[in-house]
Amino acid sequence: MELLPVSKAEAARYMGVKGEPDSAVSGLLDRAEKQVREKVRPKYVYLETDVSFTDRGVILGAMTEPLTGKDITRHLKGCSKAVLLAATLSQEADKLIRQAAVTDMAYSLALDCICSAAIEQVCDRAEEEIFSEHPAAYRTWRFSPGYGDLPITLQRSFLLALNAQRRIGLTVTDSSLLIPSKSVTALIGISERPVEKGGKGCAVCTMKDSCAYRLSGRICKN
Repeated sequence: MELLPVSKAEAARYMGVKGEPDSAVSGLLDRAEKQVREKVRPKYVYLETDVSFTDRGVILGAMTEPLTGKDITRHLKGCSKAVLLAATLSQEADKLIRQAAVTDMAYSLALDCICSAAIEQVCDRAEEEIFSEHPAAYRTWRFSPGYGDLPITLQRSFLLALNAQRRIGLTVTDSSLLIPSKSVTALIGISERPVEKGGKGCAVCTMKDSCAYRLSGRICKN
């Protein structure tokens, strides 16, 4: 998959810019977007699986570990199937950010934020491609480990179910961080009936009062 033009407005928001970025920031983002699109080749994998609900939590046919928490149970209400998705910008994205940090922290930040916007684009496009090939009557939005009260420790089980290390080189650390860092795992519920799409974002997240992202002025969208 080749990257399409990356949203520099979204990247600027990740940088903490309010309103229109000034010429200096715009220049950094233009340069970063060009380099990322030249160097990075994203990859993704997915798997459709059955969904069932038990006292232990939500059980996916592709995983032995249950999905626990009220948020994921509510999110998948009415769904009989789901798609597991993993996407990554590859090690090249991490390499670009790391190399720039040695000599130019501002440019490294611009690269980091462009990559954050880019992986969101990749997930959007992956979802479009998946459901154009395998139409679903109704589906939920993407829900990732670590969002709300869904444990981030489920990352390892997600990757094992997708065989993501072999297929796209995606691994996870002991502290449940994805490597390469500009990567996403997510779950999309599928239903035969209209699904009740709940609120999205910080306002409805059960972790909003203790979230490290919010305390730093960012969000966990990626």
